[in-house]
Amino acid sequence: MSVHKFGIIGCGMISAFHAKAIKEAGGELVACYDRIPLAAERIAKEFGCIAYHEFKDFLDDANIEIVTIGTPSGAHLEPAMAAAKAGKHIIVEKPLEITPERCDQIIEAADQAGVVLSTVFPSRFHQSSLQLKKAVESGRFGKLTLGDAIVKWFRTQEYYDSGIWRGTWELDGGGALMNQAIHSVDLLSWLMGPVVEISALTGLVAHERIEVEDVATASLRFANGALGILEATTAAYPGYLKRIEIHGNNGSAVIEEEDIVKWDFAVSQPEDADIRETMTNRLSGGGGAADPAAIGHHAHAKQFADVMNAIETGRKPLIDGWEGRRSVEIICGVYQSAKSGKVIKL
Repeated sequence: MSVHKFGIIGCGMISAFHAKAIKEAGGELVACYDRIPLAAERIAKEFGCIAYHEFKDFLDDANIEIVTIGTPSGAHLEPAMAAAKAGKHIIVEKPLEITPERCDQIIEAADQAGVVLSTVFPSRFHQSSLQLKKAVESGRFGKLTLGDAIVKWFRTQEYYDSGIWRGTWELDGGGALMNQAIHSVDLLSWLMGPVVEISALTGLVAHERIEVEDVATASLRFANGALGILEATTAAYPGYLKRIEIHGNNGSAVIEEEDIVKWDFAVSQPEDADIRETMTNRLSGGGGAADPAAIGHHAHAKQFADVMNAIETGRKPLIDGWEGRRSVEIICGVYQSAKSGKVIKL
């Protein structure tokens, strides 16, 4: 089996995680591109690949089979469509784009080109998330009643001041929800099912010189009748691990980052004791709660390996473009509700 060869578009902080994940997943990073030549040169030197200074030259490199896109969120559309036209498979860092309409353009371009498209949501590959998904699908919760996602993180003013695109609607697409909490929004909707109704409030409370929210709350109604809550902020010092709570009339479970901290069901199963014992204390670092660089790349590697397998077998990746679109639609619904003061139906 040949080694799949990757190119990276956008050589900011996230590109280093992608480069490490590519290697761990068994791929090979052969090239990178950034509109800032020094950024591309830095990644090329660190990971031993070619740095391109012209985007066309990067796309013309026949060695590149798969591209990963790590540009600012509102700048995913153009490189993704160009990569699809060039026949490259595409992995887009979250969010897929900053509006459902822009997501649709990427999805359509990939479909027309016949290339694989995947949106980066590595939290789905955590063992804790997979255990919850299995419990939901097997009916262990009974009737799902409540599903909550809580992301109380902290970002300094210096974080927002470090890049002119940070905290802008045009390139960040939003604040605490679109940038930080989107992983939890994705997990919640993956576990609980589609969101059909949203009532929300957002605010810019603690930071300066940004356009977007640093605190948001939303009430949700899911298609199955369950209700839920989203809470997200980048203004909760010192920052705490993100939390997902799933409740039903026959059971409840709670995860904090990669740990299962509550696992309680009316009908016990033989594996429950092992889950409670082995699925805690799995996280090293703070999971990005206070430091955006304090995340691991191990789950990225699992997702990249899934994409490579999807290419080899002709199937869809586990997280394709449509899966990536879903969280963007929910978050944009939150923003619409907060702006209009109305309940939004999806």
